[in-house]
Amino acid sequence: MDNGMQKRYGLITAMAMVVGIVVGSGVFFKAEKVLSCTGGDMKLGILAWIIGGVIMIACAYSFAVMATKYEKVNGVVDYAEATIGPKYGYMMGWFLTMIYYPTLTSVLAWVSARYTCVLFGVEDITGGICMVIACFYLVASYALNALSPILAGKFQVATTIIKLIPLLLMAVVGTIFGLKTGMTTYNFTHVVTDMPSGTALFTAVVATSFAYEGWVIATSINSELKDSKKNLPRALVGGTFIIMAVYILYYVGLAGAVTNEEMMAGGDAAARMAFETVFSSVGGTLIFVFVIISCLGTLNGLMLACTRGMYSLAARDRGPNPKLFKEISPTTNMPTNAAIFGVLLAGAWLLYFYGANLTTPWFGFFSFDSSELPIVAIYAMYIPIFFKMMTFKELPTFKRIIAPLVAVCGCIFMVIAACFAHRMAVVAFLIIFVIITIIGLFFAKEKGEKGDTL
Repeated sequence: MDNGMQKRYGLITAMAMVVGIVVGSGVFFKAEKVLSCTGGDMKLGILAWIIGGVIMIACAYSFAVMATKYEKVNGVVDYAEATIGPKYGYMMGWFLTMIYYPTLTSVLAWVSARYTCVLFGVEDITGGICMVIACFYLVASYALNALSPILAGKFQVATTIIKLIPLLLMAVVGTIFGLKTGMTTYNFTHVVTDMPSGTALFTAVVATSFAYEGWVIATSINSELKDSKKNLPRALVGGTFIIMAVYILYYVGLAGAVTNEEMMAGGDAAARMAFETVFSSVGGTLIFVFVIISCLGTLNGLMLACTRGMYSLAARDRGPNPKLFKEISPTTNMPTNAAIFGVLLAGAWLLYFYGANLTTPWFGFFSFDSSELPIVAIYAMYIPIFFKMMTFKELPTFKRIIAPLVAVCGCIFMVIAACFAHRMAVVAFLIIFVIITIIGLFFAKEKGEKGDTL
């Protein structure tokens, strides 16, 4: 019996997943932080978006080159395994499964819930009501992906179209509105607070990392993608260019809606305030509903990868109990046991995110930003892969040397920026990272090496 995953997704769906997973919550969630980090300096903020986008595109292009060579179950794990070795590939997969996928999935459930609270005028948008809604969104997204993956794919395409509506409307109408009223000129020529440009830029770039992250998750479906050796590179490179352009245009559009001071002070309600300023109260509220839908679309894409994390390890006969986690449901063609484990991990990290961001954090020294540091960690883990690419003599010079070298420089920049932005929280994260890695090493040996028959 063939337990492989079916080839069910085409180029349009893959492109929608790249754009859909990345675009949405991050640009709304982090726009205010980028402004705050730069003291309201629009030009420095745009530079941060450009740097973050270039790093994303450089890494995506390098992975796209590898996508033409390797095709198995989980793209980024395949690349780590093929370039560095099976042990490194396993540890990459373990990190994705235990930290990366569930942390980002949990944050997206929380962000979606928080914007829902803003929409309905809940006074405490980070309290118990928000957490209840976040838990509901987490479970609902899991159910959609686990019970009907085809429907989940269609939902991804639909939400990608929906989420581009508020971004493009603000990019175009907001810019025209701002040029007419003089708001755009004011925001581009007025700095709210003078900040040290170096530290401000580093902190802002790290903030954009959350908004840009997610493109690599699309590699987790390469075994389910029709003609993946052609379609995955197209989706990665084309999608990332679209993302950077949309983000920068949206950021400029916001500058035409409200002053930087209002945007920085508005917090999570700032996006709604901007839309209502440009499109009236009713129109702004309607478009803000699209913002929430876009966040849910991003959550759906992340959950898609989260439910496949343990499966990608078990398919290689590695990790805890591979026989259990690589079982495919004959009804849904989904790895049901792996999906259940994935949503449990996401729930645990949601609890951590809530406790770590309280005024008095539950975890003390070990409270860190789980929306940014796991992303920086995976950029660091890309570095050996890109160096190894430089030894592929069959590739032309640009693909073998220039592209991976630019990607390496981008990854190093991101690591340095995180140290400036998060300081001792980086140490706290690294301790947790090491502990989880050590646990993973106990399951690193391929079960077939012990004579197991599966």
